[in-house]
Amino acid sequence: MDAISAFLNNGRVDVPQSWSKARRVLAAKQLVCRNDGIEVGKVDGLNGPQTEFAFEVYAHRRGTGPSPVIPARNVDPPAAEPAGAKPVWPRQADVEAFYGAVGANQVRLALPFPMKLAWDPSKSVNAITLHQKVHDSAKRCFERIADAYDPAARKTTGIELFGGSLNVRKMRGGDRWSMHSWGIAIDFDPARNGLHSNRSNARLAQPDCEAFWRIWEDEGWVSLGRARDFDWMHVQASRL
Repeated sequence: MDAISAFLNNGRVDVPQSWSKARRVLAAKQLVCRNDGIEVGKVDGLNGPQTEFAFEVYAHRRGTGPSPVIPARNVDPPAAEPAGAKPVWPRQADVEAFYGAVGANQVRLALPFPMKLAWDPSKSVNAITLHQKVHDSAKRCFERIADAYDPAARKTTGIELFGGSLNVRKMRGGDRWSMHSWGIAIDFDPARNGLHSNRSNARLAQPDCEAFWRIWEDEGWVSLGRARDFDWMHVQASRL
Protein backbone atom coordinates (compact mmCIF):
# COMPACT_ATOMS: atom_id res chain seq x y z
CA MET A 1 0.00 0.00 0.00
CA ASP A 2 1.45 3.39 -0.99
CA ALA A 3 1.50 6.41 1.32
CA ILE A 4 -1.60 8.03 -0.19
CA SER A 5 -3.67 4.86 0.09
CA ALA A 6 -2.44 4.34 3.64
CA PHE A 7 -3.43 7.90 4.56
CA LEU A 8 -6.91 7.40 3.12
CA ASN A 9 -7.25 4.04 4.82
CA ASN A 10 -6.29 5.54 8.17
CA GLY A 11 -8.93 8.19 7.59
CA ARG A 12 -11.54 5.46 7.08
CA VAL A 13 -11.99 6.30 3.41
CA ASP A 14 -12.97 3.36 1.23
CA VAL A 15 -10.72 3.39 -1.85
CA PRO A 16 -11.89 1.10 -4.67
CA GLN A 17 -9.22 -0.51 -6.81
CA SER A 18 -10.71 1.27 -9.83
CA TRP A 19 -9.67 4.72 -8.56
CA SER A 20 -6.88 6.30 -10.57
CA LYS A 21 -3.85 7.82 -8.87
CA ALA A 22 -5.18 11.31 -9.63
CA ARG A 23 -8.47 10.50 -7.92
CA ARG A 24 -6.68 9.11 -4.87
CA VAL A 25 -4.53 12.24 -4.67
CA LEU A 26 -7.61 14.46 -4.83
CA ALA A 27 -9.32 12.33 -2.16
CA ALA A 28 -6.25 12.72 0.06
CA LYS A 29 -6.46 16.50 -0.33
CA GLN A 30 -10.14 16.35 0.59
CA LEU A 31 -9.26 14.32 3.67
CA VAL A 32 -6.60 16.86 4.67
CA CYS A 33 -9.27 19.56 4.54
CA ARG A 34 -11.72 17.47 6.54
CA ASN A 35 -9.06 16.78 9.16
CA ASP A 36 -8.51 20.54 9.37
CA GLY A 37 -12.18 21.07 10.20
CA ILE A 38 -13.15 22.33 6.75
CA GLU A 39 -16.47 21.18 5.33
CA VAL A 40 -15.51 19.36 2.16
CA GLY A 41 -18.43 17.02 1.59
CA LYS A 42 -17.88 13.36 0.78
CA VAL A 43 -14.26 12.29 0.40
CA ASP A 44 -14.66 10.73 -3.02
CA GLY A 45 -11.81 12.06 -5.14
CA LEU A 46 -14.19 14.05 -7.35
CA ASN A 47 -13.80 17.78 -7.80
CA GLY A 48 -17.03 19.70 -7.24
CA PRO A 49 -17.79 23.23 -6.01
CA GLN A 50 -17.70 22.25 -2.33
CA THR A 51 -14.27 20.66 -2.79
CA GLU A 52 -12.95 23.71 -4.63
CA PHE A 53 -14.19 26.01 -1.90
CA ALA A 54 -12.64 23.78 0.78
CA PHE A 55 -9.29 24.03 -0.99
CA GLU A 56 -9.63 27.83 -1.07
CA VAL A 57 -10.32 27.89 2.67
CA TYR A 58 -7.34 25.63 3.34
CA ALA A 59 -5.03 27.80 1.22
CA HIS A 60 -6.21 30.93 3.02
CA ARG A 61 -5.60 29.35 6.42
CA ARG A 62 -2.06 28.55 5.33
CA GLY A 63 -1.47 32.07 4.05
CA THR A 64 -1.17 31.01 0.43
CA GLY A 65 -4.48 32.29 -0.92
CA PRO A 66 -7.00 35.12 -0.57
CA SER A 67 -9.98 34.92 1.75
CA PRO A 68 -12.83 33.01 0.09
CA VAL A 69 -15.40 34.63 2.36
CA ILE A 70 -18.06 36.76 0.68
CA PRO A 71 -19.23 39.32 3.28
CA ALA A 72 -22.57 39.79 1.54
CA ARG A 73 -23.41 36.17 2.32
CA ASN A 74 -23.80 37.05 6.01
CA VAL A 75 -25.89 40.18 5.55
CA ASP A 76 -29.61 40.41 4.91
CA PRO A 77 -30.06 42.88 2.04
CA PRO A 78 -32.93 45.37 1.81
CA ALA A 79 -36.27 43.83 0.92
CA ALA A 80 -36.06 44.30 -2.83
CA GLU A 81 -37.07 41.87 -5.55
CA PRO A 82 -35.17 41.16 -8.77
CA ALA A 83 -37.06 42.41 -11.80
CA GLY A 84 -39.74 39.96 -12.84
CA ALA A 85 -39.63 37.83 -9.70
CA LYS A 86 -42.87 36.84 -8.01
CA PRO A 87 -42.79 37.00 -4.19
CA VAL A 88 -44.17 33.52 -3.62
CA TRP A 89 -41.30 32.22 -1.51
CA PRO A 90 -40.07 33.38 1.92
CA ARG A 91 -37.05 35.59 2.40
CA GLN A 92 -33.83 33.80 3.33
CA ALA A 93 -34.20 34.91 6.94
CA ASP A 94 -37.58 33.17 7.16
CA VAL A 95 -36.93 29.90 5.34
CA GLU A 96 -36.86 27.72 8.45
CA ALA A 97 -40.28 28.94 9.55
CA PHE A 98 -41.66 28.23 6.07
CA TYR A 99 -39.84 25.01 5.12
CA GLY A 100 -39.10 23.45 8.51
CA ALA A 101 -35.87 21.82 9.65
CA VAL A 102 -32.92 21.49 7.29
CA GLY A 103 -32.94 18.23 5.38
CA ALA A 104 -36.59 17.47 6.17
CA ASN A 105 -39.65 17.06 3.93
CA GLN A 106 -37.70 15.99 0.86
CA VAL A 107 -39.11 14.34 -2.27
CA ARG A 108 -37.72 13.18 -5.59
CA LEU A 109 -38.36 15.13 -8.77
CA ALA A 110 -38.20 13.12 -12.00
CA LEU A 111 -36.56 15.25 -14.67
CA PRO A 112 -38.10 15.64 -18.14
CA PHE A 113 -34.66 15.35 -19.72
CA PRO A 114 -31.49 13.57 -18.58
CA MET A 115 -28.83 15.68 -16.94
CA LYS A 116 -25.18 14.87 -16.27
CA LEU A 117 -23.40 15.03 -12.95
CA ALA A 118 -21.23 18.13 -13.29
CA TRP A 119 -18.10 16.66 -11.69
CA ASP A 120 -18.53 13.24 -13.31
CA PRO A 121 -20.33 13.69 -16.67
CA SER A 122 -20.22 9.95 -17.31
CA LYS A 123 -23.04 9.63 -14.77
CA SER A 124 -26.60 10.53 -15.75
CA VAL A 125 -29.01 12.29 -13.43
CA ASN A 126 -32.67 11.48 -14.03
CA ALA A 127 -34.13 12.71 -10.74
CA ILE A 128 -33.12 15.18 -8.04
CA THR A 129 -34.06 15.72 -4.40
CA LEU A 130 -35.99 18.85 -3.44
CA HIS A 131 -38.26 20.09 -0.67
CA GLN A 132 -41.84 18.99 -1.19
CA LYS A 133 -43.07 22.59 -1.21
CA VAL A 134 -40.98 23.47 -4.27
CA HIS A 135 -41.45 20.20 -6.15
CA ASP A 136 -44.33 21.25 -8.39
CA SER A 137 -42.83 24.64 -9.16
CA ALA A 138 -39.47 23.13 -10.11
CA LYS A 139 -41.25 20.51 -12.20
CA ARG A 140 -42.96 23.23 -14.22
CA CYS A 141 -39.64 25.01 -14.70
CA PHE A 142 -37.83 21.93 -15.95
CA GLU A 143 -40.68 21.10 -18.31
CA ARG A 144 -40.53 24.60 -19.79
CA ILE A 145 -36.73 24.37 -20.05
CA ALA A 146 -37.12 21.10 -21.96
CA ASP A 147 -39.40 22.89 -24.42
CA ALA A 148 -37.22 25.99 -24.74
CA TYR A 149 -33.83 24.25 -25.08
CA ASP A 150 -33.19 21.19 -27.21
CA PRO A 151 -30.42 18.73 -26.22
CA ALA A 152 -27.79 20.60 -28.22
CA ALA A 153 -28.69 23.91 -26.59
CA ARG A 154 -28.74 22.35 -23.12
CA LYS A 155 -25.23 21.05 -23.77
CA THR A 156 -23.92 24.34 -25.15
CA THR A 157 -25.29 26.44 -22.30
CA GLY A 158 -24.40 23.91 -19.60
CA ILE A 159 -28.00 23.59 -18.46
CA GLU A 160 -27.61 19.82 -18.69
CA LEU A 161 -24.89 19.81 -16.01
CA PHE A 162 -26.34 19.18 -12.55
CA GLY A 163 -24.31 20.72 -9.73
CA GLY A 164 -26.48 19.78 -6.76
CA SER A 165 -29.77 20.33 -4.95
CA LEU A 166 -30.26 19.00 -1.40
CA ASN A 167 -27.01 19.29 0.55
CA VAL A 168 -27.12 20.09 4.27
CA ARG A 169 -24.14 22.42 4.70
CA LYS A 170 -23.20 26.01 5.42
CA MET A 171 -23.03 28.57 2.61
CA ARG A 172 -19.77 28.66 0.72
CA GLY A 173 -18.30 32.02 1.62
CA GLY A 174 -20.68 32.50 4.57
CA ASP A 175 -21.55 31.13 7.99
CA ARG A 176 -25.29 30.53 7.60
CA TRP A 177 -27.10 27.45 6.39
CA SER A 178 -27.06 27.16 2.63
CA MET A 179 -30.42 27.19 0.86
CA HIS A 180 -29.35 23.76 -0.37
CA SER A 181 -29.80 22.55 3.21
CA TRP A 182 -33.56 22.77 2.74
CA GLY A 183 -33.51 21.36 -0.79
CA ILE A 184 -34.74 24.67 -2.21
CA ALA A 185 -31.75 25.49 -4.42
CA ILE A 186 -30.31 23.98 -7.58
CA ASP A 187 -26.88 24.48 -9.16
CA PHE A 188 -26.06 24.23 -12.86
CA ASP A 189 -22.64 23.89 -14.53
CA PRO A 190 -20.51 24.91 -11.51
CA ALA A 191 -17.22 24.88 -13.43
CA ARG A 192 -18.27 27.77 -15.68
CA ASN A 193 -20.48 29.61 -13.19
CA GLY A 194 -18.51 29.49 -9.97
CA LEU A 195 -19.02 31.22 -6.67
CA HIS A 196 -16.84 34.15 -7.73
CA SER A 197 -18.17 34.36 -11.28
CA ASN A 198 -19.75 37.54 -12.64
CA ARG A 199 -21.56 38.81 -15.71
CA SER A 200 -18.32 39.13 -17.64
CA ASN A 201 -17.31 35.47 -17.38
CA ALA A 202 -20.24 33.30 -16.27
CA ARG A 203 -21.63 31.05 -19.01
CA LEU A 204 -25.17 31.36 -17.67
CA ALA A 205 -24.91 35.14 -17.89
CA GLN A 206 -24.85 34.98 -21.69
CA PRO A 207 -27.84 36.11 -23.81
CA ASP A 208 -28.79 32.57 -24.84
CA CYS A 209 -29.57 31.83 -21.17
CA GLU A 210 -32.06 34.67 -20.75
CA ALA A 211 -35.04 32.38 -21.36
CA PHE A 212 -33.66 29.89 -18.82
CA TRP A 213 -33.64 32.50 -16.06
CA ARG A 214 -37.01 33.95 -16.99
CA ILE A 215 -38.55 30.52 -16.61
CA TRP A 216 -37.32 30.32 -13.03
CA GLU A 217 -38.23 33.92 -12.28
CA ASP A 218 -41.77 33.33 -13.54
CA GLU A 219 -42.09 30.91 -10.62
CA GLY A 220 -40.52 33.32 -8.14
CA TRP A 221 -37.14 31.59 -7.96
CA VAL A 222 -34.13 33.86 -7.55
CA SER A 223 -30.82 33.73 -9.40
CA LEU A 224 -27.94 34.93 -7.25
CA GLY A 225 -26.12 35.80 -10.45
CA ARG A 226 -28.86 38.02 -11.82
CA ALA A 227 -29.70 39.52 -8.43
CA ARG A 228 -26.21 40.03 -6.99
CA ASP A 229 -23.72 39.05 -9.71
CA PHE A 230 -21.98 36.09 -8.07
CA ASP A 231 -22.58 32.33 -7.89
CA TRP A 232 -24.20 32.23 -11.32
CA MET A 233 -24.71 28.46 -11.06
CA HIS A 234 -27.36 28.92 -8.37
CA VAL A 235 -31.14 29.40 -8.35
CA GLN A 236 -33.24 29.25 -5.17
CA ALA A 237 -36.84 29.23 -3.99
CA SER A 238 -36.31 31.99 -1.45
CA ARG A 239 -36.07 35.74 -1.74
CA LEU A 240 -33.02 37.73 -0.71
